[in-house]
Amino acid sequence: MAISRAQLLKELLPGLNALFGLEYAKYGEEHAEIFETETSDRSFEEETKLSGFSAAPVKNEGSAIEYDNAQEAFTARYTHETVAMGFSITEEAIEDNLYDSLSARYTKALARAMAYTKQVKAATILNNAFSSGTTYGDGVELCSTAHPLVNGGTNSNEPATPADLNETSLEAAIIQIAGWTDERGLLIAAKPRKLVIPPNLQFVATRLLETEGRVGTADNDLNALRNNGSVPEGYTINHYLTDTDAFFLMTDVPNGLKHFTRSPMATSMDADFDTGNSRYKARERYSFGVSDPLGIFGSPGA
Repeated sequence: MAISRAQLLKELLPGLNALFGLEYAKYGEEHAEIFETETSDRSFEEETKLSGFSAAPVKNEGSAIEYDNAQEAFTARYTHETVAMGFSITEEAIEDNLYDSLSARYTKALARAMAYTKQVKAATILNNAFSSGTTYGDGVELCSTAHPLVNGGTNSNEPATPADLNETSLEAAIIQIAGWTDERGLLIAAKPRKLVIPPNLQFVATRLLETEGRVGTADNDLNALRNNGSVPEGYTINHYLTDTDAFFLMTDVPNGLKHFTRSPMATSMDADFDTGNSRYKARERYSFGVSDPLGIFGSPGA
């Protein structure tokens, strides 16, 4: 349905002092702080995790060398979605508008709507991180205490007991990450990079990572988290996280959370010959997902 003069009555009359409601600032591309972005030229992308070898055994004198087998662990699939929106304005509404270019104003609103959807879709990966109904390549949710390994063991990227963000829980998470292994049980030397939090935790994060002294104690202790550079990239706020006490640590494990761009956002417009209406649209195609869940550690909060 086209935007007509009936929806823009005040803009057609003299004496209006200001138009407002479309000038709000917006949060930036916060998904870029969490996801690694790659391009795609197919309808979907797949990434397969490989299993290496187990620890090398001792070879006794005169005995034959042992041979090990490599195999595929699991495959992650990214299926691209098309996100699109448009609007139409009648010829008469454009002619009679007294104050501003309708097309320019609502094109900005269209871009804002498209950007908002993208950030919500990206944050949904973390918002569903603890949901057993949302699983990935290894068959379990993103943050789980039991990511299965080829050798029969498991990795955990979630605390055994949910905990709020504090000195104890953050130190425990860093220690837990250091104990992660590959599919055959060899340590992978994983380290945290960045803390991802909702706005509600920004002041807690500042105290934990940026103060020189230990937080919440009268003792004259160093802040070990800051002194050791335990979270080297500090913290970033994601305003689209829905759980106000959940927190996440991005790690240096490669091929973790990914964003594939199939078609970048493009806009176009045309005029309908019969009605004279001007039509505008925006379209983008992309996907968000997870290859290696060890790219992140998460706690849902207590």
